[in-house]
Amino acid sequence: MGAIDGLELGTFGIYTFDFEHQPAARMRESVQELEERGWRAVWFPEVGGREALTQAGYLLACTERLHVVNGIAQIWSREARWTHGASLLLADAYPDRHVLGLGFGGLARPGVKPLAAMAAYLDELDALQASGPAPEAPVRRILAAYGPKMLALARDRSAGAHTYHVNVAHTAQAREILGPDAFLGVEQPVLFESDPGKARAIAREHLAPYLDTPYNIAKFRRLGYSDEEIADGGSDRLVDDLVFWGDPDTVIGKLHAHVEAGADHVAVQVLGVEPGGSSMPYWRLLGDALPDGRG
Repeated sequence: MGAIDGLELGTFGIYTFDFEHQPAARMRESVQELEERGWRAVWFPEVGGREALTQAGYLLACTERLHVVNGIAQIWSREARWTHGASLLLADAYPDRHVLGLGFGGLARPGVKPLAAMAAYLDELDALQASGPAPEAPVRRILAAYGPKMLALARDRSAGAHTYHVNVAHTAQAREILGPDAFLGVEQPVLFESDPGKARAIAREHLAPYLDTPYNIAKFRRLGYSDEEIADGGSDRLVDDLVFWGDPDTVIGKLHAHVEAGADHVAVQVLGVEPGGSSMPYWRLLGDALPDGRG
């Protein structure tokens, strides 16, 4: 469990936006503590201006064993040749530790179909040759995927798929499409708050940007939520399905549901931390509660 093309990420990992708002020294302290505590994988997005592959290189340089996963590097942020060159260098410098997660990402692009754009980008990547020495360790890549066609592309053109803000039912559907061998990594937001009103208010604040974009709305419709459930901050059912909240035992039990549904790895995103703050107290709590799932 937790293996991606030979890399053992563990059943559970950390997904975080924290590093978008922290100085380099604090990022270094965080990933080094995570490594010391036995975590095997850290995932991070590309949203706030920090370039994905530069950041991956820094986190890899700060650690010795930790796997660093781009979740995701947006295909619009760099031409395929630069993604190709950077991923080869990271594979050479840090063998068997980096996973290149690619996704459509970013703002809506009228007239551009995500599936066709991703397929064309992969065609460009696969046509390129290394300009320097080829690394002994291969480049591992996965794709952000939700719909059946993108999941099939991830299965056929990469090591597997990375999903973001989906419910447990989607994890089961994705596993069926991917088949038994492709990797399935699921990001899951969690909130250690037992008061329903407080928990749902924080969850709705987090989900707001995702409930107002065409691609995410289409995703939620495919997951079985009505337009009424998606509107006005999301229904309680939608919020509770997408953000696991409650006491630690409740949250941990819900995380295991993704594994039972077919996920190889669950990347846990802690909510409720102000920008510039640190999720480390919650990561410590998670590490204590998941001693067998991290390694």
